[in-house]
Amino acid sequence: MRTDTGQIVNLADYRATDFVLERVDLTFDLHPTETKVEARLIFHRREGTDPKAPLVLDGDELVLSGLLLDQVELPAAQYDATPESLTVRDLPEAAPFELTITTVINPEANTQLMGLYRTGGIYCTQCEAEGFRRITYFPDRPDVLAPYTVNIIADKAANPLLLSNGNFLGGAGYGEGKHFAAWFDPHPKPSYLFALVAGDLGVVEDAFTTASGREVALKIYVEHGKEPRAAYAMDALKRSMKWDEERFGREYDLDIFMIVAVSDFNMGAMENKGLNVFNDKYVLADPETATDADYANIEAIIAHEYFHNWTGNRITCRDWFQLCLKEGLTVYRDHEFSADQRSRPVKRIAEVRHLKSEQFPEDSGPLAHPVRPTKYREINNFYTTTVYEKGSEVTRMIATLLGRDLFKKGMDLYFDRHDGQAVTIEDFVRCFEDVSGRDLAQFSLWYHQAGTPLVTASGAYDADGKTFTLSLEQMVPATPGQTVKKPMHIPLRMGLLAEDGSAIVPASVTGAELTGDVLHLTKKAQTVTFHGIPSRPVLSLNRSFSTPINLQFSQSAHDLALIARYETDHFARWQALIDLGLPNLLQAARDARQGLDIKCDSAFIDALLAAAADESLEPAFRAQALALPSESDIARELGGNNDPDAIHAARQTIIKRVAEAGKDVFAALYDSLQTPGPFTPDAASAGRRALRNAALSYLSQLDEAPARAKAAYDAANNMTDLSAALTILAQRFPDTAETAAALAHFRDRFADNALVIDKWLAIQAAIPGAGALERIRLLMETPLFKRTNPNRVRSLVGTFAFANPTGFGRADGAGYNFLADEILEIDQRNPQLAARILTSMRSWRLLEPVRADHARSALMRIERASGLSTDVRDIVDRILKE
Repeated sequence: MRTDTGQIVNLADYRATDFVLERVDLTFDLHPTETKVEARLIFHRREGTDPKAPLVLDGDELVLSGLLLDQVELPAAQYDATPESLTVRDLPEAAPFELTITTVINPEANTQLMGLYRTGGIYCTQCEAEGFRRITYFPDRPDVLAPYTVNIIADKAANPLLLSNGNFLGGAGYGEGKHFAAWFDPHPKPSYLFALVAGDLGVVEDAFTTASGREVALKIYVEHGKEPRAAYAMDALKRSMKWDEERFGREYDLDIFMIVAVSDFNMGAMENKGLNVFNDKYVLADPETATDADYANIEAIIAHEYFHNWTGNRITCRDWFQLCLKEGLTVYRDHEFSADQRSRPVKRIAEVRHLKSEQFPEDSGPLAHPVRPTKYREINNFYTTTVYEKGSEVTRMIATLLGRDLFKKGMDLYFDRHDGQAVTIEDFVRCFEDVSGRDLAQFSLWYHQAGTPLVTASGAYDADGKTFTLSLEQMVPATPGQTVKKPMHIPLRMGLLAEDGSAIVPASVTGAELTGDVLHLTKKAQTVTFHGIPSRPVLSLNRSFSTPINLQFSQSAHDLALIARYETDHFARWQALIDLGLPNLLQAARDARQGLDIKCDSAFIDALLAAAADESLEPAFRAQALALPSESDIARELGGNNDPDAIHAARQTIIKRVAEAGKDVFAALYDSLQTPGPFTPDAASAGRRALRNAALSYLSQLDEAPARAKAAYDAANNMTDLSAALTILAQRFPDTAETAAALAHFRDRFADNALVIDKWLAIQAAIPGAGALERIRLLMETPLFKRTNPNRVRSLVGTFAFANPTGFGRADGAGYNFLADEILEIDQRNPQLAARILTSMRSWRLLEPVRADHARSALMRIERASGLSTDVRDIVDRILKE
């Protein structure tokens, strides 16, 4: 394991390599504990560099066993080899040369799951961001691109399947009991996109005919017996390929596209060229074991990794500081795909919920960083919601600024101009400037300034002058390393509504640019006047969440209710309901903290129930409307001195008030939304299930006994309804015999299905209250909990830390101390997993003083521990930094 080196990497220090890599030939002789790797690398010295400069290659826990220069063994005086680097001197000044490097690695002992590792009898690689250096010495950086030829030798009985990137060249027997396979990827790629998989797996096969008429073989590899559960993933893949051709004009470029599903994987999935490796939770699905959310995630992530073929693979990042150039852009593309496949407004609501619950806290805390950072200590820690989700929002804003047609032209230019290159954010933005003639310099601050802008708005109507004046002011808060911020270019979609809900179109606008329904805020403060307004308008601002901002705009309950009822932008209708409800939740939390009675405005409840009962709205939207802001959302909005128990009590009280007022509405929904017949994962059916389960959740708030929820559990014929009912039982009636029986039944029924047992663990990890910690400890002692499996650790420890504020945030600090113990233990085998779970402590300063002191003590105990990995050291230092 790499321990902390303290080395900071700075964007300003970037320079190209001294040597150009022309070609990579790899030969793997696979063995569980002694895999031999031979890398034949052809280099030439870059023109204009120091002719005496040595070649310096990266390593990580490597041992060199052979080194040849042009097939001649190098004398020891000509090179220096350590586990972390290989330096070779006295190389040819002009002519290309071949370096042959031999290493021996132990895949079985690689618990970091980075580089080449072996788990469950399967050899697998994960090389992003810096995993390839754990396989062989290499210029392991994204701007070093070359074509790869890969030869794999292995025991035939144990490893009938030998896969790598590109097209299959052939294979044959190789001595007694062995065989080999050869692969060639003609498209130059960086080392982080290298992949190898070997073992014994089942396969699901299909084909796709591209727009130009080429037939591409499609193969999804899974554990034997699980092939039927890969059918939906295959369908999603084919839809993704067709959509990318139609929407972005991108056609697949190899003869074969492969996906391999493995159970031990640090990430969700990896886009290796032609050979995607997936966490099996994002491939396997059937009605009995997968929820509607699982199906939606599979669809989205299959699409995301496939879309990387162009945005990430064919065009890659010059350096890791440009990570959002592939991830943020590709998240935007997969969001658009899902919106076209499902419901655009519902998808947008889900995106914004995730952004506000995960990225906004990151942006306002010690881990804040720009979409394009300027320095890092451990690159693995910058696979963040800021890079992914905020990066996607920045791409979305470019599309909003330019319009669909110019955005498409900009993307076409980007693909044509930079195919086969490693590029920067500036290269990307310049394409849109060139097609539009628009200066995007100020807009590009979205890439460079951290923090969520706060926009304050107020409006005034002049009946005599028939004008509406909108005053806007923006402020970007200080963040670590950035205390002074410049005004941003903020595109705000907006609309003006009359009392009957009809649109009011101004005769003219002064004070700001208005293109279509997009108002451009470019100064710190702007006053915008809309002329020709016949009556007092109701302003709907930041439609579809056109810009990721905090909006401070005081509107009356009447105006919000009007927006919630009439707005044509359904996202804005949902946001109006949230804006009606959130003040009630915040005040309830404050009152609960002081022991006061909790009140709730009837206007909010009436608007919420009206939306729930409105059959003109799709069920999925109504389900989203009924999902009140979470306890974490409330804590974020309160801004400090937070008591998780008071927040929980307040939210539960408001939920019960809504349930009491809407008893008849919820009963009618629950009875009318039954879906007879076999399960189908289509969006409409999923929406009906979501709304019915939301109604059941509210009705259960009125029940004094678990009979209704238990009956729903017993009647469920699919995992969506089964897990929803079990969650209600566990959350509402945790200590009853009915809940115990349901948990035991669920466990016994699915004991052999690891992904469903992850659900079972997560449901219990989220049960609120001080007793949660003891429950977690008992579950960790069961045979079903496997510490070496990242999914299992995330489902129990991760859910407890991220999604159980009252259990994790116990007043005595026991939850924080438990997490500190776990982080130190996990860090010894999987630093990447430990660091990601540790980010659950990022908002500790917002806690009330007693809890904050406990949290600080736990974090300091981690900080003082010896032998911390770079990953964990980086996170804990940043979280604790004043």
